[in-house]
Amino acid sequence: EFFASLKLAVVLLAVLIIAAIAGTIYESSFDAKVARAYVYGAPWFNVWLVLLGANLACSALSRWPWRKHHLAFLVTHLGIITLLIGSLIGRIWGIEGTITLFKGDPPTNRLLVDQRQLRVHDVDGIVKGYPAEFLHHPPTPQRPRDLGVLASGAHLQIVDYAPAIEGKLNPKPASDDGAPALHFTIATAMMNQHLDGWLLADDPQHGNFLMGLANIELKRGTASDSGRGDSPNRPPSESEANPKDQEVDLEESIFAFSKAPDEQIGHVRKGGSTGAKVRLVAPVNGNKGYVVVSFGEKETIFDVAENLGRDVPIETTPFTLRIENYWPDFRIENGKPSSFSDEPNNPAVLVTLLGKAVPVSAAETNPHGSGKELTTTGGPPTMPASGEETPNHLTLFIADDGAITYELASRKNGKSPGKIELNKPLPTGWADWQLVIDQTMPSAQAQMDFTPVKSGQTSASLSGAADLPDGVRLRVQQNGETIE
Repeated sequence: EFFASLKLAVVLLAVLIIAAIAGTIYESSFDAKVARAYVYGAPWFNVWLVLLGANLACSALSRWPWRKHHLAFLVTHLGIITLLIGSLIGRIWGIEGTITLFKGDPPTNRLLVDQRQLRVHDVDGIVKGYPAEFLHHPPTPQRPRDLGVLASGAHLQIVDYAPAIEGKLNPKPASDDGAPALHFTIATAMMNQHLDGWLLADDPQHGNFLMGLANIELKRGTASDSGRGDSPNRPPSESEANPKDQEVDLEESIFAFSKAPDEQIGHVRKGGSTGAKVRLVAPVNGNKGYVVVSFGEKETIFDVAENLGRDVPIETTPFTLRIENYWPDFRIENGKPSSFSDEPNNPAVLVTLLGKAVPVSAAETNPHGSGKELTTTGGPPTMPASGEETPNHLTLFIADDGAITYELASRKNGKSPGKIELNKPLPTGWADWQLVIDQTMPSAQAQMDFTPVKSGQTSASLSGAADLPDGVRLRVQQNGETIE
């Protein structure tokens, strides 16, 4: 009587309706895998469907002995039970995937399944695939996922899973066939960032360190002695940049920091540089500070709090100022600007200048920027496009005797060569970034260390912090030996 009751049917259907709503929300907010893992493919959902089938079957049996007028009632219940049985069979033993067929091509049996696999190339030459979905019950050292025995008799297990893995180069000393290597740190107090890494000389994979708008690389040899006078990065004069002295529409975005009043990071969006110098005066007495815009000896002061998000004319100039964003405690997290706290420990501001005037210099030689987007939401300038040269570049050279020289390209200071000594900082001219080389190896071979990381705790470069892959830890046991 309980399983045949109408009250049980109402409860079962109500829960299924709520689950369907939740599954739809999960699928639209995340993806189908999340909805399948927590709702449609979850064990409790299968149990609920079995209970609904039992309720329908008991309800039909409660009418026994059946009469002719029960026919429609029985057909309806039997049809729903049949659908539930088919659904349950498909959910447990079915395979969902797609096959791409092209007209005129030979037959294919390759099914594309929306499921991740761990593939093992075994010693018998067979590539074996194991399901590797870890959204529900990821493996742990205490509860490993057993994958069985391999062709060699070794026992294979997945003992851990990390949604984000950071791979760092950790070279080991090698014989004479290795490559020179060095370890460096590069830090900025203004953005509270500290990066470090190893570089292998002339290595296509481990010879470069990308930092978004800056690039560091290591080569064998010695830097050239060319000076800054003939630097191709030297900005042209005003007459070279705009020989006709014509007024054009200008738009320029500039980052300013109160702790570094002589530094500003900007980008010419349109026309050319305005020639403006923007400074942020540190907040006092709970306000957000003041923006000081200078055109030569002419200075105009704007209150940040009063003018945030507003277009304000700059007196005696053709320009309009807009304060796009303000951060009281500026930090770079996951490659994006943010505020670590509400305290004015490291104030920063992003402003945009608009107006019609004669540009001070051409857009492509703007001393503030590199022609890359600087978003009004406070995002940093974007990565250079594929094949495009990074505007700030440091090439390190290591000689056979271990001496280290460099060629530094800065959009602010042009090009400059020099020598570097261990544990002595090198100002790069990229805001307040300073580089220190603290260790070298005359001959090394590449070796990677992989470490699980939590969100926001990566030490990866600014451009790649948000793109870390996930990974698994495997255990192989054979003849009393264990390898992970």
